[in-house]
Amino acid sequence: MKFTCYLCLTNLVILGICAAVYAFSGFDLLNFLSFGLPVIYRSFYAICGVSALFCVYSMIVFKPFKGLK
Repeated sequence: MKFTCYLCLTNLVILGICAAVYAFSGFDLLNFLSFGLPVIYRSFYAICGVSALFCVYSMIVFKPFKGLK
C-alpha cells in the first residue's frame, strides 16, 4: 500500500512538472515525452486521474493528518 501511494504521488508530481513547463514556456513536455502518440498521452492522463482518486481515497480512509491540530 505504501508503494502504491508513492507511485501515485510520483505520477502526480510528473504531471505537475509537465504542466508547469507547458504553462511557463508553451512547450508541451508530455507530448514530447510520449513521441506525439495520443494513446500514450491520454493513457498517462487516465493513470494520473486514477492516481488522484487514490490519493483522495487514502486521505479519507487512513487519515494521515488526524493527530495534527
